[in-house]
Amino acid sequence: MKPEIKRDSTATTALLPKSQPPENETSGSSSIYGAVFNVSTSMVGAGIMSVPATLKVLGIIPGFVMILIMAFVVDVTVEFLLRYTNHTGEASTYGGVMAESFGKFGSISLQICVMITNLGALIIYLIIIGDVLSGTQSDGVLHSGILQECFGFHWWNSRAYALLFVVIFVMLPLLLLPRVESLCHASAVSILLAVVFVFMITGMAIYAMLEGQTQELRLIPDFGDGFSFFNLFTTIPVLATALACHVTIHPVRAELEKQSDMTSAVRISLILSVAIYFAVGFVGYLLFGDSIMADMLVNFDQTSNSPGGMIINAIVRLSYAVHLMLVFPVIFYTLRANMDEMIFPQKSLLANDTTRFVSLTCVLLAFTYFVAIAIPNIWYFFQFMGSTTVACIAFVFPAAIVLRDVHGISSRKDQVMAIMVVILAVVTSVIAISTNLYSSIGNST
Repeated sequence: MKPEIKRDSTATTALLPKSQPPENETSGSSSIYGAVFNVSTSMVGAGIMSVPATLKVLGIIPGFVMILIMAFVVDVTVEFLLRYTNHTGEASTYGGVMAESFGKFGSISLQICVMITNLGALIIYLIIIGDVLSGTQSDGVLHSGILQECFGFHWWNSRAYALLFVVIFVMLPLLLLPRVESLCHASAVSILLAVVFVFMITGMAIYAMLEGQTQELRLIPDFGDGFSFFNLFTTIPVLATALACHVTIHPVRAELEKQSDMTSAVRISLILSVAIYFAVGFVGYLLFGDSIMADMLVNFDQTSNSPGGMIINAIVRLSYAVHLMLVFPVIFYTLRANMDEMIFPQKSLLANDTTRFVSLTCVLLAFTYFVAIAIPNIWYFFQFMGSTTVACIAFVFPAAIVLRDVHGISSRKDQVMAIMVVILAVVTSVIAISTNLYSSIGNST
């Protein structure tokens, strides 16, 4: 039996609860397959629905190239983190690595970014699940949800009550599991549902091709109709949010049977996620063309008027909603642990304190639910997170750790790459935020 673990507030304060194994143990019990499923689940979340909209802006060829570039940058920055984590073994979390390099200020900065990012992602998940179950209204057009299509419009299948049922009877039981490794089976099912989703919409695209109903593909950006070159930069934060997995790396690594397998697990996850994004982006754009919405699920309620087509559309939307329900606990785990570390830095391990564990879970889940009911749109929220907190977590902070190089292990090549990553993150974020503000002001006037 492992001894009770105490946490302190020294320079290596952990972002997540830190578990030190006994001297005769060097690893956890999770396999590389469980790690791949958990990391992939943290990537293939709500971003899968927004990738087709980025191809609408970029065009097919630049869109695919940009996805590959972002995956490469993610791989580089994850390798930075793991290298500095493995160097001394003292800092076993992202927060610990930041504390080693920048002290308490670095650790707190990361905690704030993680809380904002994960909380925003969880709210987006609930919004999309609500759209699938109870419908939404976009550009003055009412898109009915699966519950309304099956049972008509009633008070009990409105967004508030449908989400309340999901939160209590689906989310809460999964969130009460104390270890992230316990979620690997749910993560595997969620990835399977994402693959099923890809095959189903691919079948729909093939049928549309045979019927001559596919849309014309745009291979490069269209700069007509007042389209600005700077609009291209607004897609980078969306793709960054879709591929970022950095806050999940350390808790998953801590439970690996061989922690040295973490790099391989991340690369396999990136390959799997990029393949899914390629397929969904291409097929979604082929089906809907320039009419595609920021949330592609909105388009599926009007693709067919036949009973068979309506059933297929309902299955497509429902499979994705279930996928998000299973992604939700993995992201929530990191948020809860991070919040506990900031509020109760001197307390024992969260999983060992049932009252604190359940209370914090219920408070965070309730807050996420109420905000999801109040916020109607996800697209600009995606871009905001990708331009600010996600950019810091995935790119700026790992690059800054290499440039700080407190252990003297980074090469000149590493430092050049780190500088390029920081420039990419800062320039694209500033342009994306400025372009969105300019567009918003122009639309309002």
